[in-house]
Amino acid sequence: QVQLVESGGGLVQAGGSLRLSCAASGTTDSMNVMGWYRQAPGRQRELVATISRSGTTNYADSVKERFTISRDNKNTVDLQMNSLKPEDTAMYYCKAVRSFDQYWGQGTQVTVSS
Repeated sequence: QVQLVESGGGLVQAGGSLRLSCAASGTTDSMNVMGWYRQAPGRQRELVATISRSGTTNYADSVKERFTISRDNKNTVDLQMNSLKPEDTAMYYCKAVRSFDQYWGQGTQVTVSS
């Protein structure tokens, strides 16, 4: 049973930084793609950033130049968030894709105060 465990959320002032981490357990297979999504109250879940097994990255326009996604090993992914804005406030979810299966973490709250 694959499980994703996220950590690193919290409360930060605008302009500050946070680092989110996500680790997949329960498998020795390398995930094809790992990434982060977020959902603010009353809004749909949206892509933040993804990274493939080969290191190819993809970012939402709203976070480019401020967020950086990285994979420390095959099944751990981090999201470095700098210059945070109040509109970045949301529940952040880790997602992993392996072949035709996809897995989601429980989410970690990020709150940015103005």
